[in-house]
Amino acid sequence: MKKIFACLFLLAAVSGFAQQSAPHAQQATNAIQSIRKAHPRLLLLKGEEQILVNQIKKHAEWANVHAQLLGECDKLMDLPPVERIKIGRRLLDKSRECLRRVFMLSYAYRTTKDDKYLKRAEKELLAVAAFEDWNPTHFLDVAEMTMAVAIGYDWLFDQLSAESRKIIKDAILKKGIEPSLDSKYNYFVTAEHNWNQVCNAGISFGALAIAEDEPALANQIIERAVESIPRAMIKSYKPDGAYPEGFSYWGYGTSFNVLLISAMQKALGTDFGLSQSPGFLKTAGFLENLIGPTGMAHNWGDSGLREGLNPTLFWFAEKNKNPSLLWSQKKLLAGTSDEFLRNRIIPALLVWGVKTDLDAIKPPTQKVWVGQGPSPVAMMRTSWTDQNAIFVGFKAGSPAVNHAHMDVGSFVLDALGERWAMDFGMQDYNSLEAKGVDLWNAAQNSQRWQVFRLNNFAHSTLIFNSQLQNAKGYAQIDTWSDQGDQLAAISDLSQVYENQVKSVKRGISIIQEKFVLVRDEIATLEKPVTMRWNLLTAATARIIDEKTVELSQNGKKMFLIFDTKAKINIQTWSTEPPHDYDEPNPNTQFIGFETTIPANSEASFNAYFSTSTDAPATKPLADWPGKLK
Repeated sequence: MKKIFACLFLLAAVSGFAQQSAPHAQQATNAIQSIRKAHPRLLLLKGEEQILVNQIKKHAEWANVHAQLLGECDKLMDLPPVERIKIGRRLLDKSRECLRRVFMLSYAYRTTKDDKYLKRAEKELLAVAAFEDWNPTHFLDVAEMTMAVAIGYDWLFDQLSAESRKIIKDAILKKGIEPSLDSKYNYFVTAEHNWNQVCNAGISFGALAIAEDEPALANQIIERAVESIPRAMIKSYKPDGAYPEGFSYWGYGTSFNVLLISAMQKALGTDFGLSQSPGFLKTAGFLENLIGPTGMAHNWGDSGLREGLNPTLFWFAEKNKNPSLLWSQKKLLAGTSDEFLRNRIIPALLVWGVKTDLDAIKPPTQKVWVGQGPSPVAMMRTSWTDQNAIFVGFKAGSPAVNHAHMDVGSFVLDALGERWAMDFGMQDYNSLEAKGVDLWNAAQNSQRWQVFRLNNFAHSTLIFNSQLQNAKGYAQIDTWSDQGDQLAAISDLSQVYENQVKSVKRGISIIQEKFVLVRDEIATLEKPVTMRWNLLTAATARIIDEKTVELSQNGKKMFLIFDTKAKINIQTWSTEPPHDYDEPNPNTQFIGFETTIPANSEASFNAYFSTSTDAPATKPLADWPGKLK
């Protein structure tokens, strides 16, 4: 009876959550009744390729992307199709390469009508259709492969032979859609993170591609997606668009979310209100503000570091009628790198972006961006146009979030064209899984938090008595300021250090556009604590005296000046990790101090980053300018 009650309670809770989580989504009854009959119907309708080709001619940057894309397709001509070779438990790299190839080759054929691209795409499609399966035990693999095959099937439909169409359609059905209905594999429908977005998008592409032959099934899949994906969208974007999983996973989950919305809008004439989900249209501002003047991201959590051309930002810029969202993208378009050709959805850049007037893209005016949600973050800068500008990214949140680290209170800092405070970012998952690491268990005592890059010992934050942060703790951005002489953000980190100290508050500020201040205010419990103030940096550190450190890199210098009444011991620590499964961290070090704070006492610590040894006077956090968030 208890089990029955528990199941009923869970069902009611899930149902209630679904109803609460999609205030703007419409019910998708008879979802495919308005589907376009002709192919292509996904993303770029029949005949629209000529409009695209005409637009390409208006800007040299678009013509360059188009030409390089065709050149990459030419390089694919003699390469063998992808093979079903797994890495660990994943086939994902093969699914992604198939998507990259098929999307580009299909684009190349539609814009040139050159049969060589059609034949090479067909070869790729038939090869993966012959796989025994698309690895449903790791369903992202199935989702991306289904999207790849669906785009090829739909975009090349009229030119494929009847035999090829049948083989490809059956693969979409049997190896893509049907496994998504199996409860052994479809955990994604209740997930609140990128799996939901990616898997619903991939399978929906498959359903829309073959809808005329499987109308009831296609309708079922689209209705399921419209009901399911708000779980992830509400969790991921409400209220400000701050994506909980960080920079790289924004590029993953959000891009597939936009692909789904764009495909629905083209094929069905509606996105069922999904694009109006709270915070969703604001999220491009989050990503834009994550990039510092060095071109490096604030790469907290499982994240990469470098920005690339991002088709999804062009979709958001058009949707928001805000070209300034593309300020950094404009510079990348003008560059000479061909790295963008590794982006498996790069044809979408031209589909969504080619109508953009690049001359209309001006720098943003907002210098502080704050978002809440599961992973609150504040980003501030002194300029959008000066590559030597000061940039600070300040991370709050919780280690319990998907792909999160114990990095609450950490920060990155750019100035003088260099990154002075950094984050390691992610370690390759397979390198850990292959050693048997229990990577996906986020419990307090999990082996996950022994991985060096994931715990608070490896981040620019605080450590008390050599203890881990509280895995279930949470911190928001409590107040912030965008005043010209003091950009600032403050977070109460006390939950994250529960039972270690009584309270912890950290504020970070850019003062007079030339000083960066990190201020910590600590109150202890009944026992004294040893606190380590930690900075991760690639700079060379030279301890000058009992309060000053000189940081240097690439011929530039920055001073780190500590100001406190407490007795501190400035030190450096090695970043060499303790386990054989940890990735090495060459050319980096920790610099900071240790101090003992007496029981039942309060202490404050100021750390200034400056190009001189001067440090302005500061006030308690309670007296900082700011507004509630």
